[in-house]
Amino acid sequence: MIRIVTDSTSDLSHQRAAQLGVEVVPLTVHFGENEAYRDGVDITNGEFYARLSRAEALPTTAQVPPETFVHCFERLTANGDQVLGIFISSAMSGTYQSACIARDIVDGENIAVVDTQTVTFGLGLVVETACLLRDQGLSLEELAGRLEELSRRVRLLAVVDTLKYLKMGGRISGATAMVGGILGITPIISIENGLVVSVGKSRGRKPGFQFIEKWLDEKEAIDTSLPVSFGHSNAPEAMEECMAYFAHKTAGAQLCPSDIGAVVGTHVGPGATGLAYFVKQP
Repeated sequence: MIRIVTDSTSDLSHQRAAQLGVEVVPLTVHFGENEAYRDGVDITNGEFYARLSRAEALPTTAQVPPETFVHCFERLTANGDQVLGIFISSAMSGTYQSACIARDIVDGENIAVVDTQTVTFGLGLVVETACLLRDQGLSLEELAGRLEELSRRVRLLAVVDTLKYLKMGGRISGATAMVGGILGITPIISIENGLVVSVGKSRGRKPGFQFIEKWLDEKEAIDTSLPVSFGHSNAPEAMEECMAYFAHKTAGAQLCPSDIGAVVGTHVGPGATGLAYFVKQP
């Protein structure tokens, strides 16, 4: 049997992870020096965003240490099962490297790890697809190879509602945030080479959706034979609006909604929404 492990930045709900039979290992969020919370375990998303709205400085996040993965992998392989680990981009976190270290300590032959080069509902999308492939009877080697190929085709596009948290995190200047706030400008973000980048800007959510729609039409269309995920940061109504707007683009695909958790929410703040998908091949 192949056991699938991911980290909490996949933003799978506890219920969905249980349905899929996926083990979720949490990263840690720190408010100041004395408060540490395991993402999705010690603090709910609602509690996190309430704390974030009152914070004068951004919380910090910490990767999963190798010893945590060692304990996890030892437990899952104890009865002869194999393990497939699917993790946050190695360019964003040392979590993937921790998993590699643990794999080599525990069992290099029966544990495979994949660097998805993405995060949040993009990572969750890869996990959802891995479970579909696992259930088709692929071997561990076949699964890992297929997911590495699919990870190169994952795209995530999202409209960020506020510049406040990008400013607090030093991603943009105070002057840019002030002007953007006055003009109602919000960025459209994506992930390139494993890192979050700004690919455009809009004045409001709907123009942001229009930007993404043009991207889908002119650059990289959706492969609806594979799942498509939608996500939001403490704004379910925004995600519903996003899903409705792109319904004509995602018809026939399995849709996977997601609630962006504390790690990514630290940087984008509340109100963000978007979609992740696999690029349609020619």
